[in-house]
Amino acid sequence: MAMTIHVDIVSAEGNLYSGQGEMVYAPAAMGEIGVAPRHTPLISPLKAGEVRVDVGNGKPQEHFYVSGGMIEVQPFKVTILADTGIRAADLDEAAAQEAKRRAEDAMANQSADMDLAKAQVELAEAVAQLRAIDRLRKTK
Repeated sequence: MAMTIHVDIVSAEGNLYSGQGEMVYAPAAMGEIGVAPRHTPLISPLKAGEVRVDVGNGKPQEHFYVSGGMIEVQPFKVTILADTGIRAADLDEAAAQEAKRRAEDAMANQSADMDLAKAQVELAEAVAQLRAIDRLRKTK
C-alpha cells in the first residue's frame, strides 16, 4: 500500500473534503505545487485555480475549484483554507463563460460600473473555473 497524506479542504461555506490522498496538487501563488507524503513543511497563499487530490488505489482524482486562500503543508497533513471553494463537478460552465465575457467587456470599455482591478480579478477567476471544468472533462 502506498503512503498517504491526510487532506482537509475547507472554505467559509463549509468542509469540501477530508480524507487520505497519495498526492495533492494546488495553485500556489508562485505556481502549481505537488505535495506528497513526508513533504517538507510549507505555508503559501493560493491563487484562483484547481486543487486536485489523487486518492490512489486506481480511483479517479478529486477536483475542486478555489478562488484563493492558503495552503499549509505538514509531513502527513495538508490543510487548504479556501476563500471560496466548490467541487469542480458542481461548477456552472455557462455562468463562468458569462462572467468571463462581462469582465472582458468591462476591461475593454473601462466602464465606471466596474474598475479595472476588479475586472481583472473576475476574469482570472472565470478563466480558472473554465480550466477546472475543462480538465475535469478530459479526465472522464
